[in-house]
Amino acid sequence: MHRTRPTLESVAQHAGVSRATVSRVVNGSPKVADDSRQAVLRAIQELGYVPNQAARSLVTQRTDSFALVLPEEPGRVFSDDQFFPGIVRGVSQELEEADKQLVLMMARSAASRNRIERFALARHVDGVMMASMHGDDPLPATLARMGIPVVCNERLLGAASLPYVGVDNAGGARAAVRHLVAAGRRGIATVAGPQDMVAGIDRLAGYRAGLRSAGLAETVAVGDFTQESGVVAMDELLARAPALDAVFVASDLMAVGVLHALRRAGRRVPEDVAVVGFDDIDSVRYTEPPLTTVRQPVPDLGRRLARQLLRLAAGETIEPSVVLPTELVLRESA
Repeated sequence: MHRTRPTLESVAQHAGVSRATVSRVVNGSPKVADDSRQAVLRAIQELGYVPNQAARSLVTQRTDSFALVLPEEPGRVFSDDQFFPGIVRGVSQELEEADKQLVLMMARSAASRNRIERFALARHVDGVMMASMHGDDPLPATLARMGIPVVCNERLLGAASLPYVGVDNAGGARAAVRHLVAAGRRGIATVAGPQDMVAGIDRLAGYRAGLRSAGLAETVAVGDFTQESGVVAMDELLARAPALDAVFVASDLMAVGVLHALRRAGRRVPEDVAVVGFDDIDSVRYTEPPLTTVRQPVPDLGRRLARQLLRLAAGETIEPSVVLPTELVLRESA
């Protein structure tokens, strides 16, 4: 026998209140007495009533959905880089606890950026989180000008300024260099990350600050946060500075490539060349030797990112910037 779908009227009758009261409870209005609210919530649960989300959104101007936008190629997002699953895990946990929905979007082209702008302008989401931005990406500022709450996972490059939650990339790099200097290393090179990304820029700045404090000269090659670029950059460094005795690598994935290049060149780690990475991805505990690295709290970063956006979307005043600490993790490579 077909069961009739519960309606607002049947919920009102079951709860012993008016239809208007049920509507107010469903739409989150505070203008309902607590005993009436509880009666409506019990009736909704007992009858299995499911509110019409589209109608609710028209009334409340809320969708209870939030977008996480990744301006990256799929190859990067679905690689061994644990930054992306860590961010998604942290964001989704925070939103789930707040009874909100996550919409994952990728802005890898002009067409996809235009689609995201249209999607957000139509108010299909209540706010947007931006992660892993390259250069002076106009998308977050464009969304903010539309009146859409936006929080980024790092500060914006260029003139625009929006709330962000980041990590202390420069401080982590300085800690890595200080450790290498304290261990007696003097020819300390770096494989820097992309210089159109805040993480790449700040980790290189931290490396340079550490060398200046120690009175040492820099030797820099640049990669793109992939293993392959780590191999290429390490080959370049060995050709330019064959006497180097340490390398700070701006990501663990690049450091895996660096270890491969050093092994192929007959350099022992750490006896001949000490290596320090950045990110503390799971696999570097099992490299040969296990990698000393800088840990950034990625899931916590995702949670804080979502928490800030929830507060901003609710009309609360939030801190313009939140910077989480990093930690040097010592293993056998340095």
